[in-house]
Amino acid sequence: MTSTQIPIERLAQQVKGMSLDALAEKYPNCHPAVNPFDLYRAHLSNVLADVTGVDPKIIYPSLQWTTSLDKGDMVLATPALRVKGQKPDELAKQWVEKFPGNDPLFEKPTVVSYFMAFVFRTTPLIQAVIPMIQHYGPEYGRNKCLGLKDPKDPSKGKKRMIVEFSSPNIAKPFHAGHLRSTIIGGFLANLYDGAGWDVKRINYLGDWGKQYGLLALAYEKYGDEEALTNDPINHLFQLYVRINSEMSAEKEQIEKRKQDGEDVTALEADSLDEQARRYFRSMTDRDPAALARWKRFRDLSITRYQATYARLNIHFDEYSGESQVPEAAMAKVSQEMEAKGICKEDKGAQIVDFSELVPGKEGKRLEKPIVRKRDGTALYLTRDISELLGRHEKYEFDHMIYVVASAQDLHLKQLFKIIELLGHKEIAAKCQHINFGLVLGMSTRKGTVKFLDDILRDVADKMHETMKKNETKYSQVENPSATADTLGISSVMVQDMSGKRINNYTFNMDAMTSFEGDTGPYLQYAHARVFSIRRKANLTDEDLATADLSLLTEPHAINIVRLIAQWPDTVQNTLRTLEPTTVLTYLFKMTHALSSSYDQLQVVGSERELMKARMALYDAAHTVLGNGMRLLGLSPVER
Repeated sequence: MTSTQIPIERLAQQVKGMSLDALAEKYPNCHPAVNPFDLYRAHLSNVLADVTGVDPKIIYPSLQWTTSLDKGDMVLATPALRVKGQKPDELAKQWVEKFPGNDPLFEKPTVVSYFMAFVFRTTPLIQAVIPMIQHYGPEYGRNKCLGLKDPKDPSKGKKRMIVEFSSPNIAKPFHAGHLRSTIIGGFLANLYDGAGWDVKRINYLGDWGKQYGLLALAYEKYGDEEALTNDPINHLFQLYVRINSEMSAEKEQIEKRKQDGEDVTALEADSLDEQARRYFRSMTDRDPAALARWKRFRDLSITRYQATYARLNIHFDEYSGESQVPEAAMAKVSQEMEAKGICKEDKGAQIVDFSELVPGKEGKRLEKPIVRKRDGTALYLTRDISELLGRHEKYEFDHMIYVVASAQDLHLKQLFKIIELLGHKEIAAKCQHINFGLVLGMSTRKGTVKFLDDILRDVADKMHETMKKNETKYSQVENPSATADTLGISSVMVQDMSGKRINNYTFNMDAMTSFEGDTGPYLQYAHARVFSIRRKANLTDEDLATADLSLLTEPHAINIVRLIAQWPDTVQNTLRTLEPTTVLTYLFKMTHALSSSYDQLQVVGSERELMKARMALYDAAHTVLGNGMRLLGLSPVER
């Protein structure tokens, strides 16, 4: 046996003839070396196969979690085993009667209606799980086998995952939708990374189009070199707003003159709108001076974004963008779509009429998007088709996730369907849209324009004010403003992840920065509190590794162990739900169990052996809390 399997081996040895390798071989997605629940599930499937006569491979996936510890550790709904001819509740009673009373890992089950509830025996669980967490540390909960192309042959390498997320528009505010995409995308990238996939994080910037022609004109008129270098995103945005309002006023004036019967041909030809169009045309024609200026705007903005992303523990492997899609690739896609009858001409433009291509309601629902305008310019959809095909060629990905607001549901359905119609059904099948709802009521002190930096500064200020209220604790924090920043970021991220992704939520500064309730600051406080016990106890890792865990007999201690044993399974479940709230709900359950245990499980002041055992328990819980927080993209604080 390899050393990585030693902690859970103790548990396997409780069952005569049990081998971890045999279990992993027998049950699909069973990884008992890294997930205690897999070992319990596999063993219980073996036992129940004897009791029920049902194939253990049917039993294994039917064993479910319970909603809370008082309902047991695992539950089986008897109808899931598909046994005909008897009522499910009667079957449950019969099977419980037959269940061995001396099972080494499980207590005798109980019945509620047609559900059988199973509880783990505590001594073997405690003796296995705490050493397992000490052994794996930051890796506990991660399962690198899941991302292998062939789990039986690691030499074949990892599956490749692309996560496209954040994707702000240069020179426009990084608004709430981008914030949500950034938080959710960062989390999904971490999740797949922990599952052993080769993850590429891509930021697909809005960095092309006529608005950049307009921006260049604004910079020629009003640009300030120093302001651009110091704060490119804000400066470019101010220029953009200014030139946009000038353009609107000019359009109104020309329209008025037109109505008064004047000839406005010369005015229109020299209008800002036309100048912007001409400038952008020079960019698409690869004019060196125009491209150099645009590239400078883009590079400065990316540098500024990187600093903000770093605060959110997010990095990208590639800053792609609309500008990076070659015109030749789009022309080729357009020709292919015409040749295959996917698009047709309509009033000079090219459209895709899905009602003619896809039968039934689906075709009508997909509507009639334009793929090329009358003047020959490609639209988002054409660009996205080319980008997706180019990405597949470049990365040969096994799966790609687009983290984009639910407002784009239709656009992405159209994109995937066109890829399919072009004959790339296998590529379309690898693509997935992870959508999310809106953030409501989000404004900063400066008014309605919401740059991410403004939002983060506002919440950090609010956290700093809260921290100052406790002078004693405040004086102990090494770098209060950095801690306030981390707490502020945690409060924004936790509020965002608290509900299901698709739900809209209201941005509420007071609620999110509170230490009361299930908030980011409360989660950070819970993590720091466990760490402070370790500081005061002044015990070494060696002390904890040699602790006598049989001393942990109190119900509070047992429940904490039952919870921390669930962590790898929670991560496994999150790979199914792809919901950050799956992780967050678990972490808050854990913080509640911890906070209610401190009076019962005193560490400092206890007899030394008991102190070591309890500290080993709390240290394991601290590890799991930190692992969960880092998975979500948070930076756990120690004070």
